[in-house]
Parts: sequence; C-alpha cells; structure tokens
Amino acid sequence: MNRSVDEWHSLTCLADARLPGFPASERGARAHATRMGWDAPEQEGRLWRLRAGRGGGREYHIRVLNTLQQAELLARLAQPVDPRPVDDRHHGAWEMYDRASGKKKGEAQRRLAAVDAVSALVSQGKQKFVAMCVVAAQHEVRVSTLYRWENAALNARSHAHRLAYLVPRQCGANSASEITPEAWDFFRADYLRLEQPTMTACYRRLIAAGAERGWVIPSLRTLERRIHAIPVAARVLLRKGKEECEKLYPAQERDRSVFHALEALNTDFHTWDVFVKWPDGRVARPHMIAYQDLYSGKVLSWRVDTDPNMEAVRLAFGDLVQEWGVPSACYMDNGREFAAKWITGGVSNRYRFKIRADEPFGLMPQMGVAVHWTTPYHGQSKPIERAFRDFAGDLAKHPAFAGAYTGNSPMAKPENYASTAVPLGLFLKIVGEGVLEHNARVGRRTAVCDGRSFDDVFAESYARSTIARATEAQQRLWLTGAEGVMVSRLDGCIRVMGNRFHAPFLHEHRAERVVVRFDPQRLQADLHVYGLDGAYLGAAPCVEAVGFNDIEAARAHAQARKAWMRGVKMQAEAEKRLSIGDVAAMLPAGQRPDPVEARVVRPVFPGKPQPAPTADFYEESEDDARMDRAISLAAERMKRERAMGAL
Repeated sequence: MNRSVDEWHSLTCLADARLPGFPASERGARAHATRMGWDAPEQEGRLWRLRAGRGGGREYHIRVLNTLQQAELLARLAQPVDPRPVDDRHHGAWEMYDRASGKKKGEAQRRLAAVDAVSALVSQGKQKFVAMCVVAAQHEVRVSTLYRWENAALNARSHAHRLAYLVPRQCGANSASEITPEAWDFFRADYLRLEQPTMTACYRRLIAAGAERGWVIPSLRTLERRIHAIPVAARVLLRKGKEECEKLYPAQERDRSVFHALEALNTDFHTWDVFVKWPDGRVARPHMIAYQDLYSGKVLSWRVDTDPNMEAVRLAFGDLVQEWGVPSACYMDNGREFAAKWITGGVSNRYRFKIRADEPFGLMPQMGVAVHWTTPYHGQSKPIERAFRDFAGDLAKHPAFAGAYTGNSPMAKPENYASTAVPLGLFLKIVGEGVLEHNARVGRRTAVCDGRSFDDVFAESYARSTIARATEAQQRLWLTGAEGVMVSRLDGCIRVMGNRFHAPFLHEHRAERVVVRFDPQRLQADLHVYGLDGAYLGAAPCVEAVGFNDIEAARAHAQARKAWMRGVKMQAEAEKRLSIGDVAAMLPAGQRPDPVEARVVRPVFPGKPQPAPTADFYEESEDDARMDRAISLAAERMKRERAMGAL
C-alpha cells in the first residue's frame, strides 16, 4: 500500500523523513521552525495550521522546505512503507518489544500515555514540574518514576519509537546465579541423557559430588531455569533421541491434487493384531499388502499372507491392474519383498541385492510403472499408513475377532489374549467388508475429498482420466511360476498343488516338462502353460475330482468323453482322404530286370557226379536280384566307356 502524498505534515513526520539539511529529531525540528519563523501568527493558513486529528498540534505546509527537501519528501512518501516505522538504531528495542508478554506491552502503552500527557501539558504552557505532578497523581506513580519514563522515551529520539523503549526491562529473579562451571557441567551431563533421569535425582547426585569438591551450587529451581534456557530441540535430542527430535521439524505437506485417479499409488505391508487359523492348522498374525490411490486415498487392492513376500506383492498388483488399469507411478520402500528382482528388477536405484546389467526387468518396469522409493518406517512418506491406523484401531477390534485380538504392543494385551483364533475365511470376509466401508465412508477431511468419500472422489476423477489397460499377455506376468512340471505320459494332465488341469494341446507335450503360471489363492482358475523356451502354449482349465458314487457326474463325464471321441474321429477322417486300396492301386507294377551275360566262365571238369538241381536251387532270392541289377549296371557303364574311347 502506498502512503498518500499530502501537502501538510507534522514536525514529527518531517523529522522521521530524514531530509537532507533538516533536523532528524522532533526537538530539533521544533527549534528549527521557531528559528525560521514558521510559527508566526500571520503565517497561519499559509505555512502552518492546527491539526484536525486526535491530539491536536500543528501541521506545516510543504513550502516551508527548500526544493531539494521537497523532492526528497515526495519521493519518500510515494514509496511503500511499513506501518511501524523502521530504524536500524531501534531494531533491538522493537525486538525486545515483540518478545515481551501481553502484560508488559500493556504496561508500555500506559507509560507512553503518561509521557504524552506530560508533553501535552507542557505544550499548553504548564510548567514541567507541575505537569509531572499532575500526571503522576492521575497515574498513581511517583514523580521520579515519571521522570525515568520520560528519559527512556527520549532515547527513541522520535515519538514513533517511544513505545519500544518503555517496555519494562526487569526479568524477575536473577537467572545468572553463581555456580561452579564444573558443577554445571556435571549436572548437564547427568540430566541430558537418554535414560531421562529426574531432575531431583540429578540434583542429589550433584550435591553429593559438590560436597567433596567445594562446588558452589545454587538451588534446584535455578538449575531448572538454566536447563529450560537450553533450546528445546537440543534437550529433546539428548534426552529422547533423534526420532523424537525429528518430529519437532514441521512435516512437509504435499498436495496430492496434482495427480488424477490411478496416476500414482503407494503401497506397504501391514501386520494385523489378530490371531488367524490358517488352513494348515497354524495360528499366526496375518500380513496384508495393500495398494492405495494417492489422489483419492481409496484402497484399490489387497492380499493377505502369512508373511511379507514378493508373491503377495505381485498378486495384489495383478488384482489392481486387472480391475482398474495400469498406474503411472508407485511409491514404496525398498524392503526385500518390494526390491526383489521379480518386482522391480532393472530399477538402478533400489539399493537392495546385487544389481546386474543383464538382469531381467521386473513386473513394474515391464508394465511401465515408475518406481519411487520412500523412507522405510516413516509414515509421513506413505499416506497408506493412515489407512492402516484406521484398520488397527477399528477393524482389528471387530466383534467377530473377540478373543483373537492381540493388542498393539506386548504391554497392551487384553485379558482374553489368545483365547481363540479366527478362521481364515471369516477373517478375509470381515476385512473385505471393512475395506469397502473404509472407501465408502463420507466426511473425509482431506483437501481433495472435502467431505466426500474416497469412492466418490476416485470415481469422479477416474471417469475423466485416460486409463491404460493391460493385455492378456501382460496379465500373466504377475502369476506365480513353477518350472519343470511334468505333463502326464498317459492323458496329458498336469497336477499342481493337488489340482488337475488338462487341455487338448497338452497331448502334444506328454512326458515333457513345462513351465506353468497360476494364482495360488485361486487354484480353480485356468493354468497357463509355457514351454521351457518361454513360448506360451495355452491355458488349461481345472478338472475337478468328484465323489466315487456320483452317478450324475459319471454320466456327464461319459457324455463329454463320447463327444470328445466323436470330434477326434471326425478330425482323423478329415486327415485321410484316400483309402488304403487307393494307395495300393496307385503303386507301379514290378519289372523283371534284363538277363546279364557272365563274362567269366568256369569249366566243369568230370569227376564226382553232382546232384541234380532242385527247384529251390533255381529260385532267385532278393539279394541275388539286387546283385544282378548291380552287375547289369556295371556292364552297361563299361560298354559306354569303351564306345567313348573308340571315338
């Protein structure tokens, strides 16, 4: 705000302006005005006039100043000014005024009123001593006290700064009581430690140690004031530790309205304070992984397992992507379950495990999700901790969990601690209903919700946001994998965790080992089968076992098998378009080879008569026929070679 430029000003205003060649105090300005004749009666209305405001006095026209002073005054008044006059010489006095209590500030205003009353009486022609006596009687103070106040006000040199100099300066009892330096060091070292001893016990030990050494020791109250004079942050750090000291620093408030629905998530594990009985008979506290939308605060997906592990992280992320879509970013701490290479492999700054240049990309990098690491065990960096606090305070104490609630610390165990355990199915049902109620509860006081529920805010933003969807191939990335599973040699079935899966394409891979992917918490869903080379083969549905005496199931199975056999027969008939007779008819007839003339003749000499040849002797075998053909081909080749040589 600019100060309005006026032509009439008081001597105080002119003095505070510090014009060149003009007195800088009110007293000097008044003497200068008298010397220059500004107060002459004939100059009334031209050089001076009576001030119309409260307090009266005189104002002087700007023409009383020379040209240089007028230009400087107009420039000063045209600039923005602080409502409280600022002067470097009075900075310390105003700092003390700011630190003073309201009671002391009220006393300063009372003193200023008394001093101003004396000045007003003197300006009206009263004698100074008479004015002092009158004002002292009105304010019920001594005349000497009033003189002391006036002297303090005169140190300000300007009426604008008098209030700061009239603040009471006394500080009560002397806080700088004498104490031996060694005694003070002893007391501080004993009191300012993490064991947090009482001040009374430390003082007793100080007295015992000082009696032998002749230390000068003040009272306990004096030492308490000295301790409290130490900055609070330093005391908290020495007595309560770093974590409590960090809480004194204001937390950063981050505006989550910069996101839209599903743009950014945060996730963490939460250990429930409830004993749950698992299907294998174990009784243990469950661990829940949850993903929360940062924009709205809605819990989008969750899974429960016996311990924090990467499989739960993968499956809960899969539920989120399958139902809502692919987020752009996710905030998490670098715990082992989050920094595993199957989850965040390829992220260079995860600071967990050994990072290799050739390691495969994890689930989130493959899905295009930017990973942001947060501070572990620091709730301010993960808003989902606020939701977990609601679950721990309300949902964990559900009536259905009576007797299974463990308390939130070993010192807060209820009287019926571990008297029962909740079946896993009931626990999941109650938690599911609690998460739905948490998202639908109205009256949320966040800046984004403004009284609405998380569901309403998320739905409104989700409807107008661009959402990325995962393909069918991407939806199989977060399933649990098992390598080296054998396909049955007999019927091509695969058995996984007590369930049997089968599909026609598995007949081509009987007695082979394959890789399968499945959801361990939804074993009735299809089993996705891959080859050992990573190629996707297909999905095999679950084949359920039925009762031995279930006639309807047996009849349905028989009908399905007959239908399958009919299909196989039709497929087989489609593969054969010729009969075996057609194939035999299309074969060429056999031809007898030409006779071969023997080139080497062995004579028969008379001797022992040879037996007459039988019919079997002249029967030519297959080897003999092959030999004859070879000899014929050799003879023909020799004839051609001779003919070529003759030419």
